[in-house]
Amino acid sequence: MEKIHLDAKIALGIALFCLLGCKSNVIKEPKNNALSQEVFKPEENGYQLVWEDNFNGTELDTTKWQLRGMGPRRIGYNDPSMVKVANGNLLLMYDIKGDSIMAGMVGTQNTFMNSYGYYECRAQLQKCYGPWAAFWMQSPLISQGADPGKYGTEIDIFEYFKELGPNVLTHCLHWAYGPNMQSTPQMVSRMKGLSEGYHTFGLEWTKDKYSFYIDGLKYHEQTVGISHIKEYIILSMEIPGKLENLKNACAPDTFKVDYVKVYNKVRLKDIPIKKEKIM
Repeated sequence: MEKIHLDAKIALGIALFCLLGCKSNVIKEPKNNALSQEVFKPEENGYQLVWEDNFNGTELDTTKWQLRGMGPRRIGYNDPSMVKVANGNLLLMYDIKGDSIMAGMVGTQNTFMNSYGYYECRAQLQKCYGPWAAFWMQSPLISQGADPGKYGTEIDIFEYFKELGPNVLTHCLHWAYGPNMQSTPQMVSRMKGLSEGYHTFGLEWTKDKYSFYIDGLKYHEQTVGISHIKEYIILSMEIPGKLENLKNACAPDTFKVDYVKVYNKVRLKDIPIKKEKIM
């Protein structure tokens, strides 16, 4: 009987040892695939705020934004009713009314353009599949030539195709619109919790590269397709090109934007110099 109890204790000890040992060797899935876990803060990197909208009113501030691309788009329409401002958010919606598939888009094409700088929005992404939220920049000259430096680049700061996974975001660059259009491979970012709550999405654009950020963490860099001209900002809820892509969509759905901020590098000549009195 004592031997049986001893054998049982030995077996229990071995089981506990294996359990603890196995736990210590479990490989935890990383929370993200960022290049660095250091949080980027524009003010601490030589940038100053030059433009912003916090959407604190009850309607779109047309001194900053205008409705963009109203009318047919892919298999649906951009419609003014799909753009609202409420509770401190810009609401870009997707909905189906009757046989009409509708979404909303705004841009700064006639109000604000800028080049090198840091661009950031804080937003909550759409909940369902099919339509997708996008934050991007566009050049008014992009169809006029092949040189991105001279004619600009479409900079997709982010697009949220939920079909790729709830915690997956993509970024891309396109230039030389037309038969010889150039694009980078899709850049994929992964972050746990992306589909829940609000997050910040940023782009640092310099004369040498683009850097893409989520919640202040740098995920990707690109040194091709660099635009050297001023471009404008676009926020949109995009409609897919095929009806079959809406089979898992839910209407209505909303892309909520809390703010958009633009920062430029502080130039030395803009820094005030304190002159000391000579006694």
